[in-house]
Amino acid sequence: MKLSVEISMYPLKDEYIPAIRDFIERLDRHPALQVITNTMSTRVFGDYDLLMDTLKAEMRASYERFGRAIFVCKFIEGDLSPDSAND
Repeated sequence: MKLSVEISMYPLKDEYIPAIRDFIERLDRHPALQVITNTMSTRVFGDYDLLMDTLKAEMRASYERFGRAIFVCKFIEGDLSPDSAND
C-alpha cells in the first residue's frame, strides 16, 4: 500500500531553522521515499510501512537532538506525488 503524508514541524525554540533542515535532510536520505518541500510543509510519498517507520524514527531523532517540537501531519492512502499516475 502506498501512502502520502504532508508534515510540518514547529520546533519550540528561537533557533528553529536548523531543526527543520535537519529533519528534512534525514528524510531525504531514504532513497525509497519521495520528499518534496515548500515553505509551509514537506510532502513525503512511499510505501506505507516504510514511510510510517521512517517518520517514527526521524521524529524521535529530532526530539532527542533538538528537544520539543510540534509535528502536524496529514495522511492519505495512495501515492499523490506529482510523478504518480493518479489524477
